[in-house]
Amino acid sequence: RADPKLSLMPWFHGKISGVEAVQELQPPEDGLFLVRESIRHPGDYVLCVSFGKEVIHYRVMHEENTLSIDSQQYFSNLIDMIEHYMKEQGALCTKLVKPKPKTGMKSAEEELAKAGWLLNLQHLTLGDRIGQGEFGDVLQGEYMGQKVAVKNIKCDVTAQAFLAETAAMTKVRHKNLVCLLGVILHNGLYIVMEFMSKGNLVTFLRTRGRAVVPIQQLLLFALDVAQGMDYLESKKLVHRDLAARNILISEENVAKVSDFGLARVNPKGADAMLLPVKWTAPEALKHNKFSSKSDVWSYGILLWETFSFGRAPYPKLILKEVTELLEQGYRMDPPEGCPPAIYTLMKSCWELEPGKRPSFKKLTEKLQKELKHQRDV
Repeated sequence: RADPKLSLMPWFHGKISGVEAVQELQPPEDGLFLVRESIRHPGDYVLCVSFGKEVIHYRVMHEENTLSIDSQQYFSNLIDMIEHYMKEQGALCTKLVKPKPKTGMKSAEEELAKAGWLLNLQHLTLGDRIGQGEFGDVLQGEYMGQKVAVKNIKCDVTAQAFLAETAAMTKVRHKNLVCLLGVILHNGLYIVMEFMSKGNLVTFLRTRGRAVVPIQQLLLFALDVAQGMDYLESKKLVHRDLAARNILISEENVAKVSDFGLARVNPKGADAMLLPVKWTAPEALKHNKFSSKSDVWSYGILLWETFSFGRAPYPKLILKEVTELLEQGYRMDPPEGCPPAIYTLMKSCWELEPGKRPSFKKLTEKLQKELKHQRDV
């Protein structure tokens, strides 16, 4: 059974007419409301509010990336606007009291609260910006005394897509996956995760280098990632954007996979140029076929990044050449000082035929063997 859609905007009904909106808001109840897309003025919205047995339609004008009902108060998105009018009547006939959810939509707030994933804004203190993802800033913070990393997503549509991902994250727990602590619905969406003090793997390796990080440590990182990915594979979850930049390192030097599934937030039919070409398997680039086996291809690239101490893959090639050369059988040379067994492993991840690539379970076993070998040397 498919989950009913969780929505940050259960009150958003899309393209329906004024007449349909009136039917939706029956029986009349003061402050019952919904938002629809304006049919007469494409690009604008209409806020429909039940009051005194009538339904009043307020046109929400969309000007230069802001929304306004009265040209006095401006909002950056619908969520902020509704939040405001639930607290203050302003230019409306009444305060907004009760959203009328679109059929089949469930309020994300209620569902997350029921499942215990909704955190309390009062307990969150935000600190410095520690990174910037494509979807918004990542801030350091504290939640009830625990150090956390917080992603803030302001855009309605992106926040909506992230919710689906958050739903996937709530179902997974593993020592090599960055742990989701919960979400806060405020100004869009805050996603609260465990704080990883040593940053991402690329920066970690580039700033330390060969003199500081021994081969055994590289193997341990590679093993951590393989174990996290083996767990995701067992749960039938595909990462889609596995790369050293998405691996975070804890205070204790444990590597953890982050951002799983978020690549799915791309516009429909993922445009090839939005995909990280140098990390993405040929079948995923060409036919949009993502699977655990395409994750394995990306893992091979991640191994190369790890053993080259954070170099960018295919150093001398331009993007356009990569795909063609790969199909002709070209593969990267081993990084300097890379153990032969690890290079063999990389090449097995880069088999053109997905079925010939190893599983993450197999990769884990081979890495454990190599680690033992390195320790015995």
